[in-house]
Amino acid sequence: MPGATKAILIEAPIEKVFRIITDYEKYPEFLPEVKKIQISARSGNQVEVQHEVAMIKTVRYTLRLTEDKPSRVSWSLVKGELMRQNQGSWLLEAQGDGRTQATYSIEMTFGPLVPRAIVNALVETSLPKMLSAFKARAEAQ
Repeated sequence: MPGATKAILIEAPIEKVFRIITDYEKYPEFLPEVKKIQISARSGNQVEVQHEVAMIKTVRYTLRLTEDKPSRVSWSLVKGELMRQNQGSWLLEAQGDGRTQATYSIEMTFGPLVPRAIVNALVETSLPKMLSAFKARAEAQ
């Protein structure tokens, strides 16, 4: 299963970084590949979020996220087009001086119609861009 883990230092307090990560409906404002987000259910610290993302083609999927404020957001796939598995997490660690270490981990499996090289490229190329976008968003606000 293709997966990746990457950490980034964000010049913003942990509470602010957590708030940006969990403000799912704002993702299209700063993540160009995210075309639409819709929260379909929320119960306690769990939320189901429907995503529409332009990868090589538009892909729709729903994740169940668990929010453990202010240090962790984890998710698993509920359903998705072309996708068999999507699970991962954000781990946030306060570094002092208003800085946060954010570690993003993801594991994804696609169906047989999606070549492994494409999946690997998506994970390896998209992940650094996405982390940079979250960092810029947190540091600008």
